[in-house]
Amino acid sequence: METVEMNSVSLKRPHSEDDVANADEIKRQKISEKSQTGNNSGQSVETVKEQPDKSLLEDTKNEIIPNEEGEEQEDEELEDSDEDGDPESFADMMKHGLTESDVGITKFVSSHKGFSGILKERYSDFVVHEIGKDGRVSHLDDFSVPVDDEDPSEETFTVLSDEDKQRLEELQLLKNKETSVAIEVIEDSKEKRTVIHQAVKSLFPGLETKTEDRDGKKYIIAYHAAGKKALANPRKHSWPKSRGSYCHFVLYKENKDTMDAINVLSKFLRVKPNIFSYMGTKDKRAITVQEIAVLRITAQRLAHLNKCLMNFKLGNFSYKNHPLKLGELQGNHFTVVLRNITGTDDQIEQAMNSLREIGFINYYGMQRFGTTAVPTYQIGRAILQNNWNEVMDLILKPRPGAEKGYLVKCREEWAKTKDPAAALKKLPVKRCVEGQLLRGLLKYGMKNIISAFGIIPRNNRLMYTHSYQSYVWNNMVSKRIEEYGLKAVPGDLTLKGATAVHIEEKDVHNYTIHDVVMPLPGFDVIYPKHKIGEAYKEMLVADNLDINNMRHKIRDYSLSGAYRKIIIRPQNVNWEVVAYDDPKIPLFTTDLDKLEGKPLPVLPTDGKFRALKMEFSLPPSTYATMAIREVLKMDTSIKNQTQLNTTWLR
Repeated sequence: METVEMNSVSLKRPHSEDDVANADEIKRQKISEKSQTGNNSGQSVETVKEQPDKSLLEDTKNEIIPNEEGEEQEDEELEDSDEDGDPESFADMMKHGLTESDVGITKFVSSHKGFSGILKERYSDFVVHEIGKDGRVSHLDDFSVPVDDEDPSEETFTVLSDEDKQRLEELQLLKNKETSVAIEVIEDSKEKRTVIHQAVKSLFPGLETKTEDRDGKKYIIAYHAAGKKALANPRKHSWPKSRGSYCHFVLYKENKDTMDAINVLSKFLRVKPNIFSYMGTKDKRAITVQEIAVLRITAQRLAHLNKCLMNFKLGNFSYKNHPLKLGELQGNHFTVVLRNITGTDDQIEQAMNSLREIGFINYYGMQRFGTTAVPTYQIGRAILQNNWNEVMDLILKPRPGAEKGYLVKCREEWAKTKDPAAALKKLPVKRCVEGQLLRGLLKYGMKNIISAFGIIPRNNRLMYTHSYQSYVWNNMVSKRIEEYGLKAVPGDLTLKGATAVHIEEKDVHNYTIHDVVMPLPGFDVIYPKHKIGEAYKEMLVADNLDINNMRHKIRDYSLSGAYRKIIIRPQNVNWEVVAYDDPKIPLFTTDLDKLEGKPLPVLPTDGKFRALKMEFSLPPSTYATMAIREVLKMDTSIKNQTQLNTTWLR
C-alpha cells in the first residue's frame, strides 16, 4: 500500500439553494471538457495536480457536538450562514479560509488516479441512516400510531380556534400578565366540555382547566399549574402507568440539522427542547433518518405534526421506559451520489475497491475547524494556554472572510468601542457564540472573561479545545504515515479492550495498520515510543503547552485525551455507475418516496452525464467526507471549493 501526498485541489462550491446549484448544460459541458484534461495522478509521493472541476464537500460527519442539554432556548433561530454577494467577492473572501494542509490533512492511502465529481449538488444526493446500538439501521417505513384507549380523540386537535391557541400559548409561555384564559363553550354539553379540557391539557403542558358559569354561559378556564417548570416536566398524572414514559419515533428530515429540527418540534408541541433525546446529531444539507425519544408526548400528537410540518416526517412510533443517550449509536449508513463524474470505469473500480479493502485516513474533517480566518483550534489553544484576553479577542475581533453582515458590524463595533452593550446591539441573533460572550461580558465585566465565556453552553465551549486536539491528531497522523507508511511498527499503539498498549518488536507481525491507534493529547493517554511520540511533545512545546500537564485549573478545560484509529475501513461498501440527462432528477428512492409509492425515474442507458452511487457504513466520530476525499483525491476545504466557482459561473 502506498501513500500519496496532497497539495491543494480546486473545487466548485454550489449555491445554497437546492435547485439553483444545477447549472445549465453548456456550463457543465465546459467543465467536463476541462476536467478531462485535469485528472490527477495518484502515484506515490507525487503531488496531486489541480483539478478544475470540483464541488462542495460540505463536511458531513458522524461527530457528536450537541448543544448543552437543558439549555434554555430563545425564540430567535440562528440563520443559515449562506453568504451574500457575487461569486467573485465570496471567492475573494474565502481566500482567507483554511485548506486541508492547514489542519494537517495531507496524505492518501490509495494509489489510484483521482477523478472529479460533484457531491451534494442537491441535498437529496446525500442520505444518512442511523445505525442503533443493536446494529439495526433506522428507516421510516410505518406511519401507524399505536392503539391506546387513553389517547384523546382526533377532535382534540381541531376543537380550539387559532385565536384560542394563540391566547393559550401566550399564557403557557408567560408572555403576558394574564393569569387565565376563558374559552366559551358554544355548543354546551358534557362531551364538548370534556374535549376542550383534553385539548388544552394535552396541547399546552403546564396548564390546568376548570369549568365556570358566567352570566349564564359555560366557560372553560385555563390557568397555570406550576409556572415555567411545567413546560420542561410534562404532566405526570395524565400519563397511563402501563405506558412507557418515552415515545420513541423515527425522524426523517430534509435540509435541517438535528438541533434545528428539535427546536421546530418543541415549538409546535409547545414544550422545552430538553425533553427530547437522541443518539447523535445529523447534518443539515442532507436527508437524514434517526431515532428520537420524547418524554410523555403521545404518538398520536406527534403523528399530527405530519400534517403541518414541511421537510419532516415522523413515524415508527413505540413507547419505551428509557430515553436515548448521546453516543449510543453504532454509526451511520451513507447513501451518496457523486454527479458528473469524469473517472473511467477502471478508475472508479480501483477507487472503490481500495476504499473497501484498505479504507481511508481517519482525519477530522474541515468542519471541525471552522470556515473563517480564525480557526476554532486557535481559540482552543488560547483556552489551554489560559490566555483569556486572546480567547476574547479571537472570538470578537474583525476577521477577513465570509460572514453575515450583522456579525461584521458587531465585530467592527467591538474593535472601535470595546463596549459589549454597543456590539450586542448590532446582533439581531443573540444565541451565536459572539452574542453569548458579549452578554457574559455585560454581566461579569471585562475583568472576568472566564465567567463571561462560561455563559456559552458547555459543549460549545469544549468544541474549541476538542478542535485543538483534532488539529494535533491530524498533524501527527500525517507525520506517522510519512515516517512509517501503512504498516504497524514497534512503538505504535494498539487497544487491548479499552487500554492502549505499545506494540513490541517480537509481536509486530501480529498487527496491521488497521490495529494502530494514535492518541488525542491529554493527561490520561500514553504516546507512541518511536519518533512520533517526540513529535507530539515538540508540537505542544511550540504552542507553549506542556504535554505532561494537560490538566487545566478550570476543570472543564482539562483534557483527558482519547485514542482514535489511524485507518477506518468502511463496512457494507457498494457502488454503481449510472447515466442521466436531467441534473434535477433523483437517482435513488428515499424512505419517504417508498412510503408514498413514488417510482424511481427511468434513466437513459447513454445519458449526457454519469454519476457514482455509493453506499457505506461508518462508526461514530468518523467523517464521511474523508472517505469520499480518498475516492476522488480532492481537497475538501471551502477555500479550495470556491476557487473554481467564479470561473465556472462566468
